[in-house]
Amino acid sequence: MTPAINILQKARISFTIHEYFHDPKSNSYGEEAAEKLGIDRNKVFKTLVVSNNNKKLFVAIVPVSTQLNLKLFAKATNSKKATMADKKLVEKTTGYILGGVSPVGQKKQLTTIIHETAKQFDTIFVSAGKRGLEIELSPHDLINLISGKYSNICEY
Repeated sequence: MTPAINILQKARISFTIHEYFHDPKSNSYGEEAAEKLGIDRNKVFKTLVVSNNNKKLFVAIVPVSTQLNLKLFAKATNSKKATMADKKLVEKTTGYILGGVSPVGQKKQLTTIIHETAKQFDTIFVSAGKRGLEIELSPHDLINLISGKYSNICEY
């Protein structure tokens, strides 16, 4: 069990756990999840931690089929600038290792922006809190649980 799974159970949110063998040589954790689970890359979302110009941390949840657009993300968070957060700071703040950062159950729940395409799916896949483990759940349930918001934060 991970903190993400425990919180979803406690909140009585419907979800499904999907497990696969994680290859430590894999460079793209989200792509690996989509491939090994045989899921549309647009439905598998990666969790990225971003820092703004004031060093405040945020979470971006975007499909593995796209790239986060830092300018759009900065605009969505009313920031002047956004950059990817330092790996050690991400792990310390969220309690998860890179490649296994879940948007649920972080040590400190960060303000979260989910790419708006999540709304078009009944369910999406996000990290369950460790490499090789994904949670499938309703984007509506996810956004309500973490008090997130939708925005266009990707480039195609």
